[in-house]
Amino acid sequence: MDEPQGITISRVFDATRERVWQEWTEPERFADWFGGSASEVPPATVAMDVRPGGSWRLTMFADPGRREIRWKGEYREVVEPERLVFTLSDQPGADAYELVTVVLTDLGDGRTEMLFEQRGGLSAEQYERAASIDKRNKTAGAKLKMVRDVIQSTP
Repeated sequence: MDEPQGITISRVFDATRERVWQEWTEPERFADWFGGSASEVPPATVAMDVRPGGSWRLTMFADPGRREIRWKGEYREVVEPERLVFTLSDQPGADAYELVTVVLTDLGDGRTEMLFEQRGGLSAEQYERAASIDKRNKTAGAKLKMVRDVIQSTP
């Protein structure tokens, strides 16, 4: 069987591992950055049961035209504050999903390295496009940049 396609992104944040963990596991903080600057996630639409087997969901309004996207998933692994593995899908009733792994490494001096991996059923071309866009600091990269910006601007 072929290995699933995917994307891997690494970022270093000037924040503790616990602080970066909060961005991934607290609904209001997650809503602040998920989807990037061209999208809105109303905090009231975010529900997170952060435990193995727990589910999450949110509604995102994406430009252009405020297209409504209902995201959902299930937590597979939760090792606070270092590892989070969850599924990600915007397909209602479908078994197709992406698998996201976030690994946070404490670098000392209040800095954290985040390794983000997303694997699944997208085509190689879609992942290549995401990787090239990330290099220009948009989409997934912009999301992670927003995490950095939010972390640096809030206590």
